[in-house]
Amino acid sequence: MHIPVIETERLVMRAFRHETDFDAYAAFYASDVTRYYGGPLDRAAAWRAAAAMMGHWIIRGYGAWAVEEKATGDFCGMVGLWNPEGWPAPEITWAIVDSKQGAGFATEAALRSRRYAYEKLNWPVVHSCISAENTPSIQLAQRLGATLEREISDTARGPVLVYRHAGP
Repeated sequence: MHIPVIETERLVMRAFRHETDFDAYAAFYASDVTRYYGGPLDRAAAWRAAAAMMGHWIIRGYGAWAVEEKATGDFCGMVGLWNPEGWPAPEITWAIVDSKQGAGFATEAALRSRRYAYEKLNWPVVHSCISAENTPSIQLAQRLGATLEREISDTARGPVLVYRHAGP
């Protein structure tokens, strides 16, 4: 499966590389902030989560990209498209490591992911499914112009807000 490389003004969105990305990914998933999307995880569970993200590309033909800052080459997190079995809607997902939060990287990568979903995959609609307690992600969805469509209950995460993004 070929994972396309996409560049934005400040970022390279590319395939996850275990040798350069995994230590930062595992450290991020060990933090409490990941409670909104399946964490905290120990290193072995973080490896399985990274493998699931990469396997999503093979199963669905799209997925989340590793986000690299052009200026430094640093791994910033994972942003892209996500729709595992049983998920409420195909979505844009984002997870930015602590040291890179607040720089607008999630916004930049999410906007580019949304464009990819509409232009390359011809999705009719794009969502983001966010834990009702994840205020920073809710604020990001709103900055992206997404509007609250509905609330659902997830047995693992509790209340989840489904935001609908603006069309192409």
